[in-house]
Amino acid sequence: YLRIIGAKEHNLKNITVEIPVGTFTCITGVSGSGKSTLVEDILYKALARHFFKSKVKPGKYDKIEGLEYIDKVVVIDQSPIGRTPRSNPATYTGLFTPIRQIFARVEEARMRGYSQGRFSFNVRKGRCQVCKGEGMIKIEMQFLPDVYVPCDACKGKRYNRETLQIKYKGKNIADVLDMTVEEALEFFHNIPQIKRKLKTLYDVGLGYIKLGQPATTLSGGEAQRVKLARELSKIGTGKTLYILDEPTTGLHFADIEKLLNVLNRLVDKGNTVLVIEHNPDVIKVADYIIDLGPEGGDEGGEVVACGPPEKIISNPRSYTGQILKEVL
Repeated sequence: YLRIIGAKEHNLKNITVEIPVGTFTCITGVSGSGKSTLVEDILYKALARHFFKSKVKPGKYDKIEGLEYIDKVVVIDQSPIGRTPRSNPATYTGLFTPIRQIFARVEEARMRGYSQGRFSFNVRKGRCQVCKGEGMIKIEMQFLPDVYVPCDACKGKRYNRETLQIKYKGKNIADVLDMTVEEALEFFHNIPQIKRKLKTLYDVGLGYIKLGQPATTLSGGEAQRVKLARELSKIGTGKTLYILDEPTTGLHFADIEKLLNVLNRLVDKGNTVLVIEHNPDVIKVADYIIDLGPEGGDEGGEVVACGPPEKIISNPRSYTGQILKEVL
């Protein structure tokens, strides 16, 4: 168990919470019952300080036991994966480097002396000079948000003419970035390094996004799944703690199912997944539930019930239990 002893930040009433390691654990409770305080202000900040020597100050608690069972902590939220059009799923998941290496190995590229840097849109040589590799030109409107229009010189392809003359299997680098994940899986099916990363993007239900789609155009749920795909594609130690704060906000039922499959895969590798959640569809499949409450604000901050879903149902004080009764 990972044990937080004597948590008393904000409205938490000096509570002790046990999180089973290697399980899918849900923290539930009404709004204002202290879930985020416990997980983000105390647990995450304390672990970030322990593992990454970060300078943030955790909330008040006595001590945390069981740190030997985990070796790092990762928060996955719905914030964008990048703020510029240059950031995209290929660069974020690390797919782009092996793809550029392949293009640099093409005979024509070797003859011209192009290295893999030539195919990066962050390096001056290979990119379109007008839009500086963004494929878009930003027009600043004084009181309105900035408007992006496709670049006239490269027609949104991001590269200059010479770079686009290098082809691999009949496609140039701009064509590859314009492929969807599904098409790219077919195209690179005999290159294991690339295939593995594409497969994880496909598994989290993002087969339809383009490799070079600007990060600014991804929705919150998509950005979240790109992050999960990146975690899945790492060869992990199986001792990571993943923290997700209401991951299903704004997701469709079909998307929630995909998300749960991914989280379960992380747990199968031995990792611990800790989710703050209100959605009964997610809570009912958890291995372990910690219900905080009973109300919000000063009335909250206590552990009302903890255990597997079956045990929570039998607790009359727990609002979560009453909802689960109807679902199960």
